[in-house]
Amino acid sequence: MVTSAVKGFRDIENAGKRNAIRNIIENVFKNYNFIPVETPVIEAEEFVRGENTNDEAVSDTFKLKDRGERALALRYEFTFQLKRLAINKKLPYKRYEIGYVFRDEPTAGNRWKQFTQCDVDVVGASVKDEAEVLRIASKIFDKLGIEITINVNNRKLLNEILQKAGVKPENNSAVIKEIDKLDKLKEDEVKANLKKYNAEKILEIFKKKEKDFEKYENYKEVKALKEECKALGVEVVFVPFLARGLSYYNGSIYEIKTKEMKETISAGGSYLVNGIQSTGISFGLDRLELLANIKEESNKVLIISLGQDKEAVKLAENLRENNLPATIMYGKVSKALEYANSYLINYVIFAGEEEIKKKKFLLKNMKTGKEEMLSEKSIVEKLKN
Repeated sequence: MVTSAVKGFRDIENAGKRNAIRNIIENVFKNYNFIPVETPVIEAEEFVRGENTNDEAVSDTFKLKDRGERALALRYEFTFQLKRLAINKKLPYKRYEIGYVFRDEPTAGNRWKQFTQCDVDVVGASVKDEAEVLRIASKIFDKLGIEITINVNNRKLLNEILQKAGVKPENNSAVIKEIDKLDKLKEDEVKANLKKYNAEKILEIFKKKEKDFEKYENYKEVKALKEECKALGVEVVFVPFLARGLSYYNGSIYEIKTKEMKETISAGGSYLVNGIQSTGISFGLDRLELLANIKEESNKVLIISLGQDKEAVKLAENLRENNLPATIMYGKVSKALEYANSYLINYVIFAGEEEIKKKKFLLKNMKTGKEEMLSEKSIVEKLKN
């Protein structure tokens, strides 16, 4: 029997750091009054595919059937499910969701077939909401200790540039898809791909300075977003060739990069939900786990009972009541210490007859090796700080 994980899927044996990152993200979402939701992993294939069947992410959908031979699929993102959630909601409808999504695409670098997305979206959004989701992103990355650059552009502006450059409307989606590869491929490769659509000359437009784009009518939306971001203390960079791969974007688009990883670590944009202007941004938890400069939230404790089991249990329960994770081991000290090292437990407390009499316990720091005799109250105070 094959027991190894399927390629593109993985076991995460210690999810402590992931949980800490998730808590940080979720707390920021909550602070902006976004409502948490949970939606099905499996949906009707037709609903998953929607009208954007040529998008790469959509074409990478995992397909399956149930016993009734119904065509189903695993969700590749959360945004399309808003079509159902947003019906008859008071606007703006602000929701967030954290969970697994699936894409049947090649696994290379920091890509997996199953990964965790953390999404925040506003249905009934204005440019102020667009700036707010970028402020949310800025706060999250600041708390995670990740230095970022927030790149922005606008799909209306891109379409206007293509129109004035003489690109045929039927080729717009294909040309935009090629333009979006400018930060991934060499310019000559992109140029060769654009020749199929007689659009290679547009590359020169994207080399111009930002001021040169002010002549386009839709640059005003970029300018408005930049002004709103500035008011919130968020720095953004205009990238005229930024396109994003999903064709449903119809206005502002965002992409967040870091020097520590070539892949995008957060992205989003504005789009329609049931004909209502909306906006949102998504964070990939799996990539953030590799980048975040944070520690797990609390100290873990192992209590070694040296024939004082009842007192050890009382001590453990007191620690747990104070949000200090505690485990008890009974028996050999050497095995217990090996266990603590194996599971990266921060502190060990020895509970023996002498400790119970003196009402002081030997506390050992497993990282430094430092030992000290402390009362139960002092141990709690020390480990909570």
